[in-house]
Amino acid sequence: MKTSLVIMAAGIGSRFGGGIKQLEPVDTNGHIIMDYSIHDAVEAGFNKIIFIIRKDIEADFREVIGNRIEAVCRKCGVEVHYAFQDIRDIPGELPEGRTKPWGTGQAVLAAKEYIKTPFVVLNADDYYGKEVFRKMQEYLTIPKGPGKLHMAMAGFVLKNTVSPNGTVTRAICRTDRNGMLTDLEETKGIYLENGRVYREKYGAEGRATPESLVSMNMWAAYPEFVAELERGFADFLAEQDGDPLTKEFLLPVFVEKLLKEEKVQVQVLPTAEQWI
Repeated sequence: MKTSLVIMAAGIGSRFGGGIKQLEPVDTNGHIIMDYSIHDAVEAGFNKIIFIIRKDIEADFREVIGNRIEAVCRKCGVEVHYAFQDIRDIPGELPEGRTKPWGTGQAVLAAKEYIKTPFVVLNADDYYGKEVFRKMQEYLTIPKGPGKLHMAMAGFVLKNTVSPNGTVTRAICRTDRNGMLTDLEETKGIYLENGRVYREKYGAEGRATPESLVSMNMWAAYPEFVAELERGFADFLAEQDGDPLTKEFLLPVFVEKLLKEEKVQVQVLPTAEQWI
């Protein structure tokens, strides 16, 4: 079965240089995080790579990253495509004064013409590990029954995703006895101290332990999810709540909405991989 890896990289700055996390070498050979994600995905069986970038960084992206990865993928028989996220690519008029990108939900919609197979979508600047790509590939290739939308989410152990350099934002997950997602709550200001979870300004966090599973924005889905996402984005834009200049259409928030509406079932695939 053909499966695609969708990499959300539109957040890379137009000025390539030091300090941009996605482009910092992570080994002595100059590889960046995306090299590892793509290598692990291809090794697991994914055979199409879709980069979501901005049009204004295309030339630089191809020169610094894309051309090299395309050459490697070509030898492995893996397709490479580019999709472009643009804040003007919306149904209706762009709100006057809007300059902020619309978020990860709209990023996936930018790639809809290429998403024709089961797929995994993830951030360009996070390292997820080999194990989770194998689990995602296995999930996508198992036939699913009719009814609700089917998705999977990589569930990382909270203590493996914190940073020594400050607090982090994580979506804390709750599951039923079958490992199906029942609740997803984005929580800001998380840090660990003396084996307990704390939130900046709030103290001890009672809803999570260091062993709790969290989302790192790595999702597996099928093409029909994209159609639902498109409808959801149109509804999001039509809603009157939120500042039209700053509100964002985010994947985890939309998935949580579908959960509450009982339109989706999400299998949480736990992993002990260490986040970088």
